[in-house]
Amino acid sequence: MYANDFEYYHAESVAEAVDLLEEHEGAELLAGSHGLLPRMRTGEEAPPVLVDINAVDGLSSIEVTDGDLSVGALVTHAELADSDLVREHAPALADAAGEVGDIQVRNGGTIGGNLAHGDARTDHPAAVLALGSSLDVTGSDGDRSIDAADLFTGHFETAVGEHELVTALRIPIEDGASSTYHKHRNPLSGYPLIGVGAWARIDGETIERVRVAATGNLSHPRRLSAVEAALEGEALEPASITAAAEQTTALDDDEFRPDVQASPAYCRHLLSVNTEHALRDVLDVDGE
Repeated sequence: MYANDFEYYHAESVAEAVDLLEEHEGAELLAGSHGLLPRMRTGEEAPPVLVDINAVDGLSSIEVTDGDLSVGALVTHAELADSDLVREHAPALADAAGEVGDIQVRNGGTIGGNLAHGDARTDHPAAVLALGSSLDVTGSDGDRSIDAADLFTGHFETAVGEHELVTALRIPIEDGASSTYHKHRNPLSGYPLIGVGAWARIDGETIERVRVAATGNLSHPRRLSAVEAALEGEALEPASITAAAEQTTALDDDEFRPDVQASPAYCRHLLSVNTEHALRDVLDVDGE
C-alpha cells in the first residue's frame, strides 16, 4: 500500500523542529521512522506533515556526562549495540539494541524515535526501565525530563507531548551494578513475545538493589515491582530467584495484549521463565 500525501519539512535545529510541530497540527517527526512509515503504508497512521530531524546537530553522540550515560536521540540501534561505552555502563541497552528487528532496521532506526513512538512490542523499553533511565525532551515551554517509569502509558502512547522532541536518553551510572536483557522472539515478526530487562547491585552475598522490567505482549512496558520486592535484601541463592520470578504469574489476563499467536497464559509462562533467566544472568547465579 501507499502512504497518504503529506507535506515535508527539513529541520536544522531542535528549536526549528519544535516550531514546525506547533505550526502544523498532527505533524510527526521523521528520523529512522521504521515504526512510523510502515504504519503509514497500512493506513494505521496518516500524518499530514513530516518533520525530518536527521540533520539536527548534537543528537547523535554517546558520552558520559555528570555521572550519566547520555545517548542522543538520533543514535541508531546498531550504534548502541556496537558501543563500548554502552556495553560498559548499560549492557542491557546494548543487548536490547542488538535484538531489534533486522540489520536494516538496526542501521536506520533511532533510540529517540523508538521510545517516543511507544510501541509496546519493542525491545528497548524493558532495558530502559530496568536501567532507571530518563528522557530529555524539548518543547515550546522549554526542556524537561521524563522518568522512564512514567513514559509508557499504553500501546503507542507515551508521556512525550505532541509538540515535544526527545533529545537524549540518560542512564545513571552506578559502580558495581550490572544489567542484561533476555527475549523470547516472535518467530513471525521478530518482536519480543516477552522481553525482560534486569539491573542489580550486590553487597557480598546479598541482593542489595534490583530493577526488573518487561515488554512484549503486555498492555504496556512496565516495571515488575513484585519481583523486585521479593528479591531486595534476599540471599544470593537460586531459590530466591525462582521464587521472585514466580511473582509474575499473578498478572491478570487483561495485563496482556490480545494475540492470536500467544494466549495470556502462554505469555505469563514466558514472562516467568525469561524473568528467571535474566535474573540468573545479572546476578551470576547458576541453576540448581
